[in-house]
Amino acid sequence: MTADSSTIFLLDPVTDEPIEAELVSEIASNNIIDWHTKWQPALGALKATLQRLGVPRDQWPQSAHWDWSRKVEEVEGLLAFRNFSVIAEGLTQGLMRLDLTKSARLAVQLGKPIVYVDYVEVAPWNQPFGGLPARYRGVGSALIIAAVNLSMEEDFKGRIGLHSLPQSEGFYRHLNMADLGPDRRCQGLHYFEMTPDAAKALLEKE
Repeated sequence: MTADSSTIFLLDPVTDEPIEAELVSEIASNNIIDWHTKWQPALGALKATLQRLGVPRDQWPQSAHWDWSRKVEEVEGLLAFRNFSVIAEGLTQGLMRLDLTKSARLAVQLGKPIVYVDYVEVAPWNQPFGGLPARYRGVGSALIIAAVNLSMEEDFKGRIGLHSLPQSEGFYRHLNMADLGPDRRCQGLHYFEMTPDAAKALLEKE
């Protein structure tokens, strides 16, 4: 499958100026190299800073243990899974893995197909932990919008679902995703779904 690429715009969090970026429908070797050689040292530096600032460990990045090299290998060649990356200024800014085999749980769309967001993560320098400024704003939103657009393309009407890490729950509520509460089958993580109406509103807003 050939990867598609489109131009998107992130924001400079200080000036609100748009920053041109690229949304790519794959996670390629260059993205994994960035994850190894750029994200990991930045994550280590972020942890050291948070420790120095006395930020409790439960407020550190909860996705820090994710291994994107393994996550890509797990679904390589499987048509039911899709990967996306965001690149700006020559560096990978965000990664996402999607699963097209899941069904909706929300009563108004129960049993209908959704695009399930398996994993989504932004680069450590885009995570504003401990009051530290992010380098770019909008990476996570761009990836979720990509999931919604894929849902539209698959004739799923924009329906998406995901289990959220605790520190990301507010982000998904802000996107007007329905919170179905903690899921005992998935480590007690809150499960969120987006309806076609919410998807349409999100795309119109963006």
